[in-house]
Amino acid sequence: MFRIPSPHGPRFAFGTLTVLPVRVSRWDREAARGGMLCAPLAGLVVGVAAAAVGLLLLLAGAGAPLAAVATVAVPAALTRGLHLDGLADTADGLGSGKPAEDALRIMKQSDIGPFGVITLVFVLLAQVAALTRAYDGSWARGALAAVVSATVARLVLTLAARTGVPAARPEGLGAAVAGVVPVPGAIGAALVVAAAAAAAAGAFFGADACVLTALAVVAALAAAELLLRHCTRRFGGVTGDVFGALAETAATTVLVVLALR
Repeated sequence: MFRIPSPHGPRFAFGTLTVLPVRVSRWDREAARGGMLCAPLAGLVVGVAAAAVGLLLLLAGAGAPLAAVATVAVPAALTRGLHLDGLADTADGLGSGKPAEDALRIMKQSDIGPFGVITLVFVLLAQVAALTRAYDGSWARGALAAVVSATVARLVLTLAARTGVPAARPEGLGAAVAGVVPVPGAIGAALVVAAAAAAAAGAFFGADACVLTALAVVAALAAAELLLRHCTRRFGGVTGDVFGALAETAATTVLVVLALR
């Protein structure tokens, strides 16, 4: 018998991964599983919003650099900067060179250390530069890059929440979603997103763009997986900060690869 999908998954995804006014009514493992499987959908919405703002600035004559800055700013605003904050905290934890317990304590502090500041500066510069290059090519290339990067950034959260990846702490968002996604479901989500991104690029720009976009997705997933494994070894598992770092790493990788056309 056909079963109507539960609405708790999308609510969990949009309620935890965006600032959109979506109330999360359930925090159990089933809702978390559905939410993490829906994470790429939340990324798609964020990416479309970012592309729309960038295109509006292009139409207003602001030019590619300002459109790129706005496109990068929208995902940060729609997530309250949580992914960027997670990136900075993870960089501080990894850069400290301290044992896992001390590194996790450093990551939990409210301030940002030198490793975090440096990482944020270079990542944001790379994202703006890559998007400027995309917008210089055409408005459509810039919009596609924004949508694909935001979607893949949330796809890696689905993969990081797969079975077998432990939580570093017993509390927090990382603990709530760690290990909730079955491996086949994570692989299926990755295949769907990669195929859709490549197909969209091919439809608009031809076979070369299709191949390049597929490579961008694969490169992003590989970069995020390397970081995930390093953080798991270093901290003993994942945290909410690590999830943020994975998202920003994947988004940046997609944008940089697409800028190499």
